[in-house]
Amino acid sequence: QVQLVESGGGLVQAGGSLRLSCAASGRIFSINDMAWHRQAPGNQRDLVALITSDGRTKYADSVKGRFTISRDNAKNTVSLQMNSLKPEDTAVYYCNVEASVSWGQAHYDYWGQGTQVTVSS
Repeated sequence: QVQLVESGGGLVQAGGSLRLSCAASGRIFSINDMAWHRQAPGNQRDLVALITSDGRTKYADSVKGRFTISRDNAKNTVSLQMNSLKPEDTAVYYCNVEASVSWGQAHYDYWGQGTQVTVSS
């Protein structure tokens, strides 16, 4: 019912920048929180950044001051600008939204397929 398509991953040298984007489509009535998570091999999936429907943001301590999350409510998109990248930022990054598909229905979590970010030292 809700599809998420991510783009923007890739290979970058330490100190470089990447911008991830995620577009939500399908039968969408409303979206609450939008977020980016990441998972490195052998690790659990962790929250990187979150933005609420009214624009409040939350970041993991490890990315504060380097990453910026933003959203376009009219286009149902969320982006993650990643600057000063470090090798430890290497992971698969997943887009996540809380969306409702009709009036009165609860919001559920939807996930993208993931995009690889690799930072070389």
